[in-house]
Amino acid sequence: MQITFLGTSSGVPTRKRNVSSIALRLPQRAEVWLMDCGEGTQQQILRSDVKISQITKIFITHMHGDHIFGLPGLLASCGMAGNVEHIDLYGPTDLADYLNSCLRYSETRLSYPIKIHKVAPGFVCEDEEFIVTCAPLKHRVTAHGYRIEQKDRLGRFNVEKAIAQKIPSGPLYGQLKRGQSVTLPDGRFIDASNFQSPPQIGHKVVYCTDTIYCESAVELAKNADVLIHEATFAHQDADLAYQRMHSTTTMAAQVALAAGVKALIMTHFSPRYAPGNSLQLEDLLQEARMIFPNTFISQDFMTFDVEAIARPEILQHQALA
Repeated sequence: MQITFLGTSSGVPTRKRNVSSIALRLPQRAEVWLMDCGEGTQQQILRSDVKISQITKIFITHMHGDHIFGLPGLLASCGMAGNVEHIDLYGPTDLADYLNSCLRYSETRLSYPIKIHKVAPGFVCEDEEFIVTCAPLKHRVTAHGYRIEQKDRLGRFNVEKAIAQKIPSGPLYGQLKRGQSVTLPDGRFIDASNFQSPPQIGHKVVYCTDTIYCESAVELAKNADVLIHEATFAHQDADLAYQRMHSTTTMAAQVALAAGVKALIMTHFSPRYAPGNSLQLEDLLQEARMIFPNTFISQDFMTFDVEAIARPEILQHQALA
């Protein structure tokens, strides 16, 4: 899995940061899943390595404009791309009314089917490789964080050991590769677990925005490889954070610490910390690292492999590239 940040500002775009959207890229499946779709997201996609034609799922956290205003235009462009077959959308109850109104009043007719799924805390969707769940966040409107969890995969099949024990190749190898024990024609029982390396543990990515600190975010992020969490405000602006129901850097770091994640990537920054102001994003990063050292600041178009998340030195290199 690869994560590409398409927008990392809060509320309004800045010269260097667009509003919220993140692309989760699944290279082996040639698929892209979007998390939120703020205004201008399709322009950000054009400036990135993300392919609009590969979008198959879009997850919306809540109905504020900086997270949804780009959705109608993106869906229209996906149709014009010509090779989009179907898109599933997941989000709050009002998402269907919003989209239907936008498409109806703009007289936009999509050339492919979409299906809108209303989310509630718990199970969201599942396929042969991934399971997605969500949990309520604490914001001014109904909001959910999402957990994308890759299922554990079988370990590597030891062909050399199978040959050494004179197990006939062909369908029997296929069964053993799938973890199915077999009985050979000569009567020998072969335990599949003896011919496989340990299972490959699936990766876990969690996305939480917009919210103040809440225990449901901690539970959602338990033992994740990557926690992407909003950090709209610096710690000194905690009063503003509580008023507007957004997180500070220290709140995000506390969620990461309590959840036992491997890495925290902060996003959704207030424009008040743009270059030229007294407090800079580097200051926000240091605040969070005092609580959770393996913390990083996101930038628009930052991309890294989740595979590398267990090795902080690789993540740091990618984050700073």
